[in-house]
Amino acid sequence: MACNVNSVWPPIPNPKLHSHSHSHSSLSHSHSNPNPNTNCPNLLSSLSLSLSQSQSSFISSFFPPHRANLTPTRSTTTPRPPNFPVVRSAKAEPPLRIMISGAPASGKGTQCQLITQKYNLVHIAAGDLLRAEVAAGSENGRRAREYMEKGQLVPDEIVVMMVKERLLRPDSQEQGWLLDGYPRSSSQALALKEFGIEPDLFVLLEVPEEILVERVVGRRLDPVTGKIYHLKYFPPENDEIASRLTQRFDDTEEKVKLRLRTHNQNVEAVLSLYKDITIKIDGHVSKEDVFAQIDAALENLLQQRKETSRSLAA
Repeated sequence: MACNVNSVWPPIPNPKLHSHSHSHSSLSHSHSNPNPNTNCPNLLSSLSLSLSQSQSSFISSFFPPHRANLTPTRSTTTPRPPNFPVVRSAKAEPPLRIMISGAPASGKGTQCQLITQKYNLVHIAAGDLLRAEVAAGSENGRRAREYMEKGQLVPDEIVVMMVKERLLRPDSQEQGWLLDGYPRSSSQALALKEFGIEPDLFVLLEVPEEILVERVVGRRLDPVTGKIYHLKYFPPENDEIASRLTQRFDDTEEKVKLRLRTHNQNVEAVLSLYKDITIKIDGHVSKEDVFAQIDAALENLLQQRKETSRSLAA
């Protein structure tokens, strides 16, 4: 990859960037602080009186007038040692844009944490975003609250606007983003596409239905600590805790299967739009092995980008 190297130290100031007030200030100090030990700066300052203000400011920037406790000019660049080259990339690689989908209890939340930790992506979950917007009282949040207070689903158009605005914030644009569990339908995916929002990769976690049912039905909540247990995979530490555990009302086998059926129908419609960039991950292994699969896919994507950049630069 080509790079621009600037080895000049200190950087040469651009006279066009100096304001009128700075030029006037430099001339005033040159005239009012004569010093026989600094003939060169005073001579230049005197000559600069006959020049234009922009020329005067340019000369004074190289030879500042002598005065006690001269305040250094603030710089917007990070100071570097002399002769240390400043290397800038000719073109930065675009940030990653990832969507991830998985059924309830597929382990999606854990994988989102691992992905964002390694790749420093902005993690955006539509549900969390909706609750945050409502709590903040934003325009979209107020509109969403009206439906939520009536027990109705928030319309796609409101949620899509929330997601779009979050994806376009500076941190998402600079770091890249991981969109968690959204879009959930083809209409939501098409709405994002109309705004020019498309992922580089769509990650789908696949776990057999019987395993998902077992994971969900066995979940228990400790109302005192808020800790989540599982009767088989993560049982409570003692009988006292076990006696107070509760089960979510929708964690029954019947309701879980209904949610899974709805999820499968929706995800098939979404996959039809992202089929060329979809990777299917075996989620019925350890969380480390699941992440290894996702990590390999992301590293492969980054490697392909580098090879494409090199071929274009050649």
